[in-house]
Amino acid sequence: MEPALDASLKDLDTDYLDLYLMHWPSPFARGSTLTPKKDGKIQTGDSNYVDTWKAMEATLKTGKTKAIGISNFSKAELERLLSHASVVPAAHQIECHPWLQQHAFTAFHKEKGIHIQQYSPFGNQNEIYSSGQNIGKLIEDPTILEIAKKYGKNGAQVALAWGIANGHSVLPKSKTPERIKSNLGGDFKLEKEDLEKLNAIDKKLRFNDPSGNFGWVFYKDLEGKK
Repeated sequence: MEPALDASLKDLDTDYLDLYLMHWPSPFARGSTLTPKKDGKIQTGDSNYVDTWKAMEATLKTGKTKAIGISNFSKAELERLLSHASVVPAAHQIECHPWLQQHAFTAFHKEKGIHIQQYSPFGNQNEIYSSGQNIGKLIEDPTILEIAKKYGKNGAQVALAWGIANGHSVLPKSKTPERIKSNLGGDFKLEKEDLEKLNAIDKKLRFNDPSGNFGWVFYKDLEGKK
């Protein structure tokens, strides 16, 4: 693992990372290829995510990382990791948005002192999610648009404000300067009644699940798993 970290440090021209994440609990085949594939599917390996975590803990002692975390773990996987860990993950990066709110799972993180980072805070706005097609867009949900009108905001900004109101970091992704600037407008306070309205639109819809291509069953004990 450390050679990969060293390569990242070199690419970024820095001596340390503020946060280093294990992106998946599933192992890839060992080698220099970032995402080893065969016939369009990930070539799996035999690494254990607990062993990987132990190696990540060691990077804190060397100063190459300031904090370490995880991404895309189920509750059972996280519980197993915690039972072996010397360091509790600083953050867990998960799919989370008003259509996949996961209140029980996020409350578990708060109890353990693990910060939630929301990726895909706009739900199925990302066109790579085939399961999110032909059902309308999260940021065009009628309740979200109603609240957006009240505050003079757009649907994306309301979705971000919902995540912030829940104490999460929100990670919108865009390469368009106008949208990047617009996303900063999502940092505003929702009134309690509006937060309750947003909590009521949870559809338990998960859009990112690469289980079929990764040779690993992700999210098996979480909401939105099909």
